[in-house]
Amino acid sequence: MPQMMLPIFPDDVVYLTPNLAVRKDGGRITYFNAMMPVFSHDENDIPSFQLITSQFYCSGVVKQADIVRAFGVNDLSVMRAVKRYRELGPAGFFAPKKTRGAAVLTAAVIEKAQGMLDEGRGLPELAAALGLKRDTLSKAVRDGRLHQSKKRI
Repeated sequence: MPQMMLPIFPDDVVYLTPNLAVRKDGGRITYFNAMMPVFSHDENDIPSFQLITSQFYCSGVVKQADIVRAFGVNDLSVMRAVKRYRELGPAGFFAPKKTRGAAVLTAAVIEKAQGMLDEGRGLPELAAALGLKRDTLSKAVRDGRLHQSKKRI
């Protein structure tokens, strides 16, 4: 006849539920179910933390209030992480963030602007000719998207 194991946890753990606990040791966070470690991550690894806590919540192991109480995080951040887990799965926590593309400085505009800069025109003149803000062109020069020739004295 199989014998049921009692939940035996190491010392210095924080209990999320009677069967799930977490321990911080040397910069690593380890999650225990009964006496077995089930997941571990660095204490600064936020995506892994959000992944495992969302996974615990979606599988019915913990409540959002348990996560908020044990880790001192905002309940809204827990809800956002759970939503990301439900919509995108585990890969959603490690995917690169979506950013907007170039709205004004498209490839064609950059090519045209670089040609005018190569002719020796200045940024204010270039901005007026292309109908752009001077700051937009200055930022492109600082970022290295446009190359301005050195002025001769």
